[in-house]
Amino acid sequence: LAFVALIVGYVLAQSLYAWQQRYFQPQWLQYTPPFLSSTVPEGESRRFQGSYLIASILGNTGFVGLGVSIPLLSAAALPWATFYAITQNALGTYGLGSFLGQYYGKGNDQPWWRALAVIPTVPTLWAAMAGFATHDLSFPEAIETLCEMDIHLVIPLAFLLTGIRLSCLPGWQSFRIALLPILVKTLLLPLTMMAIAYGLGLRGDTLLAIAIMAGTPTAFAALILAEEYELNTEIPPAAIALSTLSFVVVLPLWVCLCRQVLT
Repeated sequence: LAFVALIVGYVLAQSLYAWQQRYFQPQWLQYTPPFLSSTVPEGESRRFQGSYLIASILGNTGFVGLGVSIPLLSAAALPWATFYAITQNALGTYGLGSFLGQYYGKGNDQPWWRALAVIPTVPTLWAAMAGFATHDLSFPEAIETLCEMDIHLVIPLAFLLTGIRLSCLPGWQSFRIALLPILVKTLLLPLTMMAIAYGLGLRGDTLLAIAIMAGTPTAFAALILAEEYELNTEIPPAAIALSTLSFVVVLPLWVCLCRQVLT
């Protein structure tokens, strides 16, 4: 289901990108000064599209999704959320996300099949495989303590990077360009995934687990990928902020639908 959500999110975001270009594109992308060649705006437009797609597809299933799922879901449904989060991070954030970043970002002049070569070079995937392979081993206490400290540093640093980029936005009108991505991420994608999961026979908290994970706010990794692959850095922070606020609004709706209506 997590893999299906990535495909559905990509299809939804791509199908609505014409609206993004027409109604929600920054003014500096709509005007081409006569002294600039056509290749410069085209490259900027591609980087904008890459950030738009990543912000629409990738959700914060770890920090937000699991944080919300643990107190809300039953013990039987919690593994659904856990494995969804793992799959999303492996296949989505550092799989599809890295591919989109390479294809639309600094490697936008190469064919899509060559952009796939970036996936085996992503350090996070190798770190995840190493962690899985060594989870039964006991490391020296100093190493275990260092790993625990790193865990507590990642989230604050992600917030710090988001805050820095939010402060760089030219004004409140910058949040307008993130309206369509958050519509896809927090409303259209979870509704579509709920319909698919319901059709497969999922009910109650299990269905709610899919709804929560599919509708989580835009991931912090969207901003990290934008920085790494030189994508547009205006959409991700605005999408993270707005989707987090909208998630608070729509979460009670998912709970009501899954526990009261779709039973």
